[in-house]
Amino acid sequence: MNSNPTNPLWTGADVIAATNAVARGSDWNSSGVSIDSRTLEAGDLFVAIKGPHVDGHDFVDAAFEAGAAAAIVANDWSGESEGELLRVPDPLEALNDFARAARARITGTVAAITGSVGKTGTKNALAAALGRYRPAHASAASYNNLWGVPLSLARMPATTKFGVFEIGMNHAGEIRPLTKMVRPNLAIITTVEPVHLEYFSSVADIADAKAEIFEGMEPGGVAVLNRDNAYFDRLADRARASGVDRIIGFGETENADARLTKAVRHAECSCVSADICGQPMTFKVSIPGHHWVMNSLAVLAAVSNMGGDLGLAGLALAELEAPVGRGRRYNVQLADRSIELIDESYNANPASMESAIKLLGAAEPGRGGRRIAVLGDMRELGFDSPEYHKALASPLKEAGIDLVFAAGLDMAHLFKALPTEMQAAHVAMATELAPLVMEIVREGDVVMVKGSLASGMAEIVEAIRAVDTAHDETDSATRRANGMGA
Repeated sequence: MNSNPTNPLWTGADVIAATNAVARGSDWNSSGVSIDSRTLEAGDLFVAIKGPHVDGHDFVDAAFEAGAAAAIVANDWSGESEGELLRVPDPLEALNDFARAARARITGTVAAITGSVGKTGTKNALAAALGRYRPAHASAASYNNLWGVPLSLARMPATTKFGVFEIGMNHAGEIRPLTKMVRPNLAIITTVEPVHLEYFSSVADIADAKAEIFEGMEPGGVAVLNRDNAYFDRLADRARASGVDRIIGFGETENADARLTKAVRHAECSCVSADICGQPMTFKVSIPGHHWVMNSLAVLAAVSNMGGDLGLAGLALAELEAPVGRGRRYNVQLADRSIELIDESYNANPASMESAIKLLGAAEPGRGGRRIAVLGDMRELGFDSPEYHKALASPLKEAGIDLVFAAGLDMAHLFKALPTEMQAAHVAMATELAPLVMEIVREGDVVMVKGSLASGMAEIVEAIRAVDTAHDETDSATRRANGMGA
């Protein structure tokens, strides 16, 4: 029943105490926590959350068939099972209780990361950098919302030395309850950009919503902020008002505490020299792109202030792999043609779109190859959305992009602003683009696919990769699990 009975993640008694559940007994242990019967592993505790589209109670039997140690269900659920049932008023609130108990029992140091772009990559990089020195636990994929954060906390072992959690939001007020669960000792805000403007009156309001992360910080906390961002002072003021002891700025600005001194950018990586809080460093970032260089400064500043080892952290940065949908690269064989595919399909906003365009511009096509951008709508930008899309024409031309495919109503504004020789095709739906792209690509082309998650650009990536015998279905499953806040 439990995959590791001698060292369980949770004992039955601990779960019952944390959630105040009514149970038949406590003579069981769990080796993990799950809210999805499809990915549940034997020994996991299953939490039957009722969501807007799916009710976890419909899958309690499936969870036990998969080997669940126990299941947390609502008091008013009429179902029965031979497995261990723990009844509570609200399973989601029980998961929150569980998360708070998990945070309370560790003596390690915890970091929380938010920002308009770069959260998941920075979270992964920080976890890898800290993990080279001591055991580190991090939220999986982009588990950054009202159930992803408590689930990530509930999965944290009691022996964790470093915890790293991503916190996202679409609306004001969403970060506040999550940071109060995480109780970070250190918080990183990667940057503040015009993202989700549909729900905010200004970018300054977005900065204020991101600053909610400081409200849950432990005494003596450290804030790591983008010194080059226009909202640095606003965020720093909010941090101090919340009792944060130390503000660390990262960036290229002369007065940044974690300061970039030199970066040599290659098609496949960047070689970096920096001063990290008074410590000169030279290191490699294995994923190309200026945004990865900048966020590596935040990572190293965090390592320096969390008791990690900067030398080992630098080695970890040289071995990073881009997350699925956020710059991961594939060599794809299409009949008699071989192309490079850059998957940026997870999400898009003006800042991340411009970074991705620069990344494509720095790519090195094969002989006779071209740089091709396949772009879908950027969502949640409000009334100015057409202008934000149209404005992408300049970075596309500056980056030397050869052809642009576009999908969506807003992308029509960009397409019309492009020179005729750059216009490949514009369609209403992303699903219409894949055959057009595959028809036109030739040997040596580099193809980048990017758009907001809801624009469906991931389907283009899947369609292109489906013809490649090396296609890894694991990436597809990861992508489907990543529907989180930004």
